[in-house]
Amino acid sequence: MRTAVILLVLLALAAIPGSLFPQRNVATDPAAVDKYAAENPNLAPWLDRIGFFDAYASPWFAAIYVLLLVSMTGCVLPRSLRLWRATRTPPPVAPRNLARLEDHHGWETDREAPMLLEAAARHLRKRRFRVVVTATEVRAERGYLREAGNLTFHLSLLVLLVGIAAGKLFGFEGRVAIAEGGTFANDRSQYDVFTPSAWTDVDDLESLSFRLDEFDVDYQVAGANPGQPTDFTAKVTVQRGNDPTPSQETVQPNRPLDINETKFFLTGNGYAPVVTVRDGRGEVVFTGPVLFLPLDANNSSEGVVKAPDAQPTQLAFEGLFLPTADVGPQGPYSMFPDTLDPQLFLTAYTGDLGMGDGVPQSVFALDRDELSQVEVDGQPINQALSVGESLVLPDGQGSLTFDGVSRFANFQIAYDPGKEITLAAAILILVGLTSSLAIRRRRIWVRILPCTNDEPRPGTQDESENDLSGKRSLIEVAGYSLTRRQAPPGEIGDLLAALKGLTGPGLVDPHADTASHKETST
Repeated sequence: MRTAVILLVLLALAAIPGSLFPQRNVATDPAAVDKYAAENPNLAPWLDRIGFFDAYASPWFAAIYVLLLVSMTGCVLPRSLRLWRATRTPPPVAPRNLARLEDHHGWETDREAPMLLEAAARHLRKRRFRVVVTATEVRAERGYLREAGNLTFHLSLLVLLVGIAAGKLFGFEGRVAIAEGGTFANDRSQYDVFTPSAWTDVDDLESLSFRLDEFDVDYQVAGANPGQPTDFTAKVTVQRGNDPTPSQETVQPNRPLDINETKFFLTGNGYAPVVTVRDGRGEVVFTGPVLFLPLDANNSSEGVVKAPDAQPTQLAFEGLFLPTADVGPQGPYSMFPDTLDPQLFLTAYTGDLGMGDGVPQSVFALDRDELSQVEVDGQPINQALSVGESLVLPDGQGSLTFDGVSRFANFQIAYDPGKEITLAAAILILVGLTSSLAIRRRRIWVRILPCTNDEPRPGTQDESENDLSGKRSLIEVAGYSLTRRQAPPGEIGDLLAALKGLTGPGLVDPHADTASHKETST
């Protein structure tokens, strides 16, 4: 147990870098590590060498985890065996000196011992005690479920580790952004970001595809928080495997699309302006929605339109999309997150986009190394477009038309085969821990022995006639709690009250002072 506790502390310490530093292949922020490296060019390479950007997949973290699993197994299994035996062990023999135990009571009676013992046993059985009756005593114990809870708690710890390991070894996580009308097939090449686990079978992903038919967002227009979103709903058409009939599904933030344990969570959204780009020949070289990344709560968004197929020179456009545009002292901004007055503010570039050298590029960023900004009369073009308007480049270099506004939705895709195991283990841990803390295991003994100072009763001729049934007997009742919490108050008192009518007036008052109890016992 000491080793397991030390390893748990080490695991907690090893997890600290995962909280302090950005992690690679995190679906919610895939570029975080690159940004940190650009901001800290001297420190980042050293952190990368020791695995701080992949803390939870690093060899040292895995080593601690495996050692913890081995240690917990070696600790829990033998302890579980002992706890299992404890739940099946009958109540033990009464201690020799019951007077030393808590809530001890004793008195003399001339009633027959078997009748008293049977009455005590019957009373305790009604209160769900496990009872063993011998010729001279009743042994009773209750609260065995405390040990069962303890057993459940320890075994569930192992199951929890197994569930976590299953998810980390066989699961995966990914992210994809889809504009309205766009489709997605569950293939690795379709993901914007895909993070497999060590044993993920990337060639055997769940066979499915879906189309984002419509994405609706409702905003609060009055009250204390105008512009606050009140509802996000994505309507999709899903095709499952070889099923020829597609189904209509609705995805919301707390209602993911679940297809055979592959879950699609709605995690974000934004606008995708629909544009058409023509080159210097008048040919359409690009048309469709372009995803713009939101910058603030009013959905001011920035994005890039690239046309690498344009002739005689490649074209690019960079700028802002404002769903409800206005221009203030600081420049253009959005007054409201919904599309009340959508406008595009674009700057045009010509030249080499650098997309032919094999180096991957972000669709949201523009490499300006080989580009020239388009100018008119020495001034850069920076034009605001409403829906239906066009930005025409000088000298017949091309044009861009703002055709309309679409929306896009961000989906986080996760497959975790161990989550049900982990959830069940977590629930059992809580149940077991609560049981072991709340249930009080305790024992009660009732013992009847002949009084050692008895004289032959008047009228008897032979001392042998004074057996246990004819002599006065000493009855002792005591309890003992096996936990730090005391037994429920009145438990011994109820037993004494049940025996009171059988023993007659010789019963010592259970509420009398402790000294009189001990004197009577002596």
